Amino acid sequence: MVCLQLLSVYRFRVATVVGFSALVGVYILVSSISLESPNPNPNTHPNPRSQLTTPTGACQCPSGSVMLKDYIPTDQYEDVVQRRAQEIKKYKIRNQSLLTKRLYAKANSPLQYPTEGYTVRPMTWTLIPGLGLYAGERSSYKVSLSVSKGVLNTNASDKEANVTGGGTKTLTIESTSLTTVNLMLSSLSYTSSIFHVNTGDLASFRFEDHEAVFPIAIKELQPPILTDVGKDINSKVTITIKTFMHYDKLMKLLDSIRQFYPEIPIIIADDSLERETIEGKNIDQYFMQPEKGWFAGRNLAVSQVTTKYFLWLDDDYLFSPETKIEKFLEVMEANVQLDVVGGLVQGMQFAFSFHYEEGDELGGGCLQQSTGSTSFGFVPGYPHCTIVSGVTNFFLARTDAIHKVGFDPELQREGQQEFFIDGLGSLMVASCKDPKSMQILHQSQTGETRESKQFRYTPQHGHGHRYPLYHFKNNMKCMRFQ
Repeated sequence: MVCLQLLSVYRFRVATVVGFSALVGVYILVSSISLESPNPNPNTHPNPRSQLTTPTGACQCPSGSVMLKDYIPTDQYEDVVQRRAQEIKKYKIRNQSLLTKRLYAKANSPLQYPTEGYTVRPMTWTLIPGLGLYAGERSSYKVSLSVSKGVLNTNASDKEANVTGGGTKTLTIESTSLTTVNLMLSSLSYTSSIFHVNTGDLASFRFEDHEAVFPIAIKELQPPILTDVGKDINSKVTITIKTFMHYDKLMKLLDSIRQFYPEIPIIIADDSLERETIEGKNIDQYFMQPEKGWFAGRNLAVSQVTTKYFLWLDDDYLFSPETKIEKFLEVMEANVQLDVVGGLVQGMQFAFSFHYEEGDELGGGCLQQSTGSTSFGFVPGYPHCTIVSGVTNFFLARTDAIHKVGFDPELQREGQQEFFIDGLGSLMVASCKDPKSMQILHQSQTGETRESKQFRYTPQHGHGHRYPLYHFKNNMKCMRFQ
């Protein structure tokens, strides 16, 4: 089932002027990843996003949800909620702008203006394209423009026009000639009054009883950050592994990797209690403080990657003839908007999808996770790959995209969906079911040391210890797992 909410917004934008940043997000998603319905019968695997969402206010927790406040000590709850409310306000100040405001175009307006795509550098004069007035005959024509974060000016001069407010937030043009008014509008420019690398303004364009509001994106130019992928797999992909007291399994994994990829670089983050040095060509082993934790190790490993992509592995996996990194690369390079592509583990597909409602500041949001066949559509050209929210610990990822999300060191023992919760709305994720080329094997748990089991299955094992983290860091009210 296609993501109905996104498609409805996309159709709505044809007739409606909406915030620039929201439109860009919808446009990129719809135009670059044209999703096809993986489930022609909507009742087979219901997509959690097929339901109507509430745009503002408190979200409704689905039946069966875990109420996260129940995992906060009663005597601490009020203080935690107040601290969280202060942090969410600061977060919104940093991440929201005027461009998130909904704008509506009134019918039969004689005003022409840019509905989207007008971007200026901070504190730099830039012409406003597309301004125009299309009105019937009048004895006089008067238009005005107003902004809040900058000033307006026009370089044109005409004795038939009266221009006031140049260099201020409101500029007015009046003339008996419509041609003159449009000439003056064509030379009107804007500059922001303050420096900010990524913000926005709203311009109000008025004529008689007509008003149009259009967005101005204020953004500093950003040079591209490119990675030279070279000519072979060894210059394109780094294998990253976090290990803890699994040296026997790790050595089997490394042997299997070298059987198929003798030269590919490997990075190992190791926080074992008793250390063993791993040697080999193109293998870098980084020792951490003992018991530092899984996500801290993932951060360390990924921080040392210099290739465009990295392949994440658990230390008890095994390569086989069906583990072909080139196939992952093919999917990623053919669909450049993808950030993560997961594969099969021992013939099984582990993937999940999220449905998130923001909720209000004090209450928090509501998150529903669905596992199994639920997805948001096929990856173009690869019907065995579907768009999801998260995958298991066997995936190829774009290094720069993962750097922007990171791994929370608070999660020490395990964590599957936590990274993808943090990446929700940022990462495009796909899961591929291709047993001939996108599969890895899993070593048996037999032979695991007692010490390793002791640390793996601690009181922190499971969701309970993570619920307070969801509650504060992700501003969550409730979660439901299906």
